[in-house]
Formats: sequence, structure tokens, C-alpha cells
Amino acid sequence: MDLDVVNMLVIAGGTLAVPILAFVALFLLWPSALIKIYYWYWRRTLGMQVRYVQHEDYQFCYSFRGRPGHKPSILMLHGFSAHKDMWLSLVKFLPKNLHLVCVDMPGHEGTTRSSLDDLSIDGQVKRIHQFVECLKLNRKPFHLVGSSMGGSVAGVYAAYYPSDVCSLSLVCPAGLKYSSDNQFTQGLKEIQDLASAEKIPLIPTTPEEMSELLQLCSYVRFKVPHQILQGLVDVRIPHNSFYRKLFLEIVSEKSRYSLYENMDKIKVPTQVIWGKQDQVVNVSGADVLAKSIANCQVELLENCGHSVVMEKPRKTAKLIVDFLTSVHNLENNKKLD
Repeated sequence: MDLDVVNMLVIAGGTLAVPILAFVALFLLWPSALIKIYYWYWRRTLGMQVRYVQHEDYQFCYSFRGRPGHKPSILMLHGFSAHKDMWLSLVKFLPKNLHLVCVDMPGHEGTTRSSLDDLSIDGQVKRIHQFVECLKLNRKPFHLVGSSMGGSVAGVYAAYYPSDVCSLSLVCPAGLKYSSDNQFTQGLKEIQDLASAEKIPLIPTTPEEMSELLQLCSYVRFKVPHQILQGLVDVRIPHNSFYRKLFLEIVSEKSRYSLYENMDKIKVPTQVIWGKQDQVVNVSGADVLAKSIANCQVELLENCGHSVVMEKPRKTAKLIVDFLTSVHNLENNKKLD
């Protein structure tokens, strides 16, 4: 074989070996770094850009794609202990001509974490309103999407600031009152003192507890390698004291039923999306909302748990786009009349 060809193959092999070895090293030694690279890659692939905006001494971190246009902008609020990138699987299936904004909720990821911050649902609503005003997102009414804790914040936001919002999508929202508790809620009640409890199911500290959390939140049983579970835990552990403080705040008497107490004030067209097999927040909440919100449509997803956005991203994206289209077209027809 020609020496030049041999040299070329050696160089090519070496070029391929470097990223492969780097991947293996990250997977074995720093799985948390691999997870961060994964999110960076998908943001880049999907055209999502990360930006920061200041309100006085408070910083909000958000990602966005597109610009405001004739269609409503979409603001997405994630759930407890998540971050703006949880929406990426959904963003993949949303049209590129929509203006999307995904914000890190108060204290999460790149948004300011302050010991003085009010982490109640009301406090978070006020912070999100500050963010909206900083971006001037409410120059035109926007579509608001919220999941779990973010769903509670989104619903209360629509009740408090009705002129900001043209329509609403609530995905397995927390903050409702039920006639009976599910197993998860009952388990929390059996913990005599949550504040001193060593273990809270939504705050894992080991790969095994992370696996249990994934099983709790998902109907689909994902087979996640131990190293990735370790990486997920490693990413979270530095923030667990904050998550504990936040969790205790949102299950407190002040916040536990925030959405329930404000749902009759929601006047915009509302869409409720819920996984039928949700083990975290009782799916009967969909019926509670439908009975209290005048213009409300409910979509229950089969073979789906609490992590709707992760388990059914294509279906959820289609439901939101179809809902937006129907509401938008209806509004246009009213204007023509």
C-alpha cells in the first residue's frame, strides 16, 4: 500500500478517535458535562438562542427562536426543578415561523437565585410578569404554556394579567384541589414533617432515587444507563437545598391550591393537556378545570404520565398548534364580522 495512503488512514483514524475517546471519557468520568453538551447541541440544532435580561438587580435567563409576528408569541414555563431546555423535545415539532420563548423559572438554571425571593406561586407569577415586561412580550397578547408547577404559575398569571394573554395551554398543572388523593400525594401526607424529611421523592440524591423519579414521572419505562443517572444526579445535587426550599413553599397552604383558587378568573381560551397515567398530579384535575373555565378544551393522552412534553412531544406540539390555529382563526373571523 502506498505510504501516503497509509498516512492518510492513520490521520483519519486519529481524527475519529479523538471525539470518540472524548465521548467515552465524558460518559465514564463526567456524565454531567455530557448532559450539558447534549442540551447545548440541541439548542444549536433547533435554532434556540440563549439570552439574559435584567430587571433591576434580578437576572432572567431564557432561550428563544424567531421574532414576534402576526401570530401570537409563545411563552413556556417549566416545572419544578427543571429548566428552559426541557421544552426542546417539543420545540423540535413546532413550526419555525412561531416566536418561542422559554424562560428559566425563578431560582432555576441561569435565572437569579436569591434567599430573599418569594418562591410562592404568587411570587413566581410576579417575577414572570417582570420578565414579560422586560422583553415587552405583552405588546400583543401572547400564548402562555405551563407544565406542572409552571402550569399553576401560568394559570394564575392568566387570572392576574388577563390583557397579557390571548390563550393558555396547561400541561398537567399543579395547584388544584381533588376529592381524593393519588398515591404520590398520599405518600407526602404520610411524611409527618416535610421540612425535616430526609427524602422527598422529587429531589433525588442517588442514581437509584433518580431512576425512581423517572419511573414516577413517566408511563414509559426508560432504560437509562447508570452513568447517565449519575450525571443527572450530579447536575442536581448542588441545587437540592434550593429545590427543597421551593418544594416546601409550593406545597404550603399559601400555594398548594393557587390555581384552584384562581381558575374561575381565567377568561381566555384554555387548553388542558394531561397524561392519563399521571402519578404525580391527579388527572381528574382536567375535569375540575373544564367545569370552571368557560372556554376550555381537554386533551387526555393515552399511555402517558406526568412528563407529557418528554413522552409525547410530537402529539403535544400538534395539539398546541391546532389549538392556536383554531383560536387565532376564530378571532380573525370575529374581526371580519
